[in-house]
Amino acid sequence: MRKILFFGLMSLLGATAIKAQDKVETTVEADVVSHYIWRGQELGHTGFQPTLGIGYKGFSLSAWGNTGLTDSDDTRELDLTVGYTIGGFNIGICDYWFSGGLDPEGRYFKYDAHGTNHIFEGNVGYDFGPVAFQWYTNFTGNDYKLNGKRAYSSYFEFSAPFKLVTCDWTATAGFVPFGAQAVYGTEDFAVTNLALRATKDIKVTDSFSIPVFGEFIANPCSQHAYLVFGFTLRP
Repeated sequence: MRKILFFGLMSLLGATAIKAQDKVETTVEADVVSHYIWRGQELGHTGFQPTLGIGYKGFSLSAWGNTGLTDSDDTRELDLTVGYTIGGFNIGICDYWFSGGLDPEGRYFKYDAHGTNHIFEGNVGYDFGPVAFQWYTNFTGNDYKLNGKRAYSSYFEFSAPFKLVTCDWTATAGFVPFGAQAVYGTEDFAVTNLALRATKDIKVTDSFSIPVFGEFIANPCSQHAYLVFGFTLRP
């Protein structure tokens, strides 16, 4: 659910906003990660996470997926995101699909409100430069309270990029503003994601390099912490 490029949306995304361009921009890449952690939650083990995206004049459309490499029981995921960015402002909608959910057969094209594996999320954010803000809310799909009513599970996040020595760093703080038991495992306001990520390009040839990254992630709500390593492959 996560790391979605074209952050109108995440963190596929997964999250990076596309600035307005005069020509069509495309993205074809894939991350390999030691652990799949999304907004402070453990969603899988070692995973392969491809991204395919296109952007034009601030509009973007992307597909992001996750497949477990070491555990056949890991949930498969496919996210489709559409977004728009102008200046520092971005807005978007993401359709998350999981192989597990309300439909035991895991059908992608089943959209029945009480029998789907999809979750639809809207987001809005602003990048001020030194710090960026994003707000996310589920508005339909598989997101219900224990009493059967729609939960509108939400999450907001601040991130601050900086450069230190030879690495690009990002500090992140994420919160759940109100109870979201089904999605975030919280009964009330909770801090669910405190993270520090470092990225560095490893030069292979004069024209090819591989970005590698390490990330320390702590979830004070669940009292779990993770250290994740990964790298990105780009043609």
